[in-house]
Amino acid sequence: MRREDWPDLVAFAAIAEEQSFTRAAARLGVSTSALSHAMRALEERLGVLLLTRTTRSVAPTDAGERLLATLKPAMDDVASAVESLGTLRDKPAGHVRLTVHSLAMRSITPRLPAFARAFPDVVVDITVDNERTDIVANRFDAGVRYGELVDKDMISVRIGPDERGLVVASPAYFERFPPPKKPQDIAKHRCLCARLSPGGPLYRWELEKRGRSVRVAAPPVFITNDSDSLLAAALAGMGLAYVMESVVLPHLRSGALVRALEDWCPPFPGSFLYYPSRRQLTPALRALIEALRYPAPAAAPREAAR
Repeated sequence: MRREDWPDLVAFAAIAEEQSFTRAAARLGVSTSALSHAMRALEERLGVLLLTRTTRSVAPTDAGERLLATLKPAMDDVASAVESLGTLRDKPAGHVRLTVHSLAMRSITPRLPAFARAFPDVVVDITVDNERTDIVANRFDAGVRYGELVDKDMISVRIGPDERGLVVASPAYFERFPPPKKPQDIAKHRCLCARLSPGGPLYRWELEKRGRSVRVAAPPVFITNDSDSLLAAALAGMGLAYVMESVVLPHLRSGALVRALEDWCPPFPGSFLYYPSRRQLTPALRALIEALRYPAPAAAPREAAR
């Protein structure tokens, strides 16, 4: 059966159920003559008579009954599927696919349990990825990156506070190597470096002071793409590291790590969730955005509050 036969099959089912061309035409919103022409064309293509017509009634032939017995369940399934889509307009449900940079997971993860309780029919599907992934080409509903990395043609929503990159090391390391006083001094240090993507270049440390920006190619003694391993190496005294303040704040407070070049480490926009401006938000994504929005909503998200 060809795809273009489907409208004629729908028309046949309507005629068979109504047992009248007139009533079926009114139900389908077409003329009686158009319906009659469609049935003749369908019967000619199939090579069998589907309807017995008299001046007073219309009824399926044996071949028509057999076709209707198969056709009706399939049509009911399609109608059910279309009807179920209607519920998605109002009720958050289904998958929400996100690509998220690894450090943002520290702030996102604690908020997911409350969201899951409020919206049990939503599946949050997160891919952790530090590259600038094309969310449209890769069929993600949204992405999470630092604000300065979000393209201007995207709609973005802040989900985290401002962030700050810090140059740190352990007290034991600074006993062996004096803290750097200016960015150029980093070249004299043993540095713990990050590679954001496999085979990609090492991340250059971004420093700024009174409007002057520098990107430092730190000499590595250790390279990783895992922020936890980088932190562990810094705590162990292996070298100088450039890490996010949100990651190392507890260790700064405890004295396990010490800052350097503090006046070269201003804040920058933190994490933002973003999505294409032309994309209509699904209820599920809209609910997730409200749950992750920063500052946090005054109350936990509720299905009734949409």
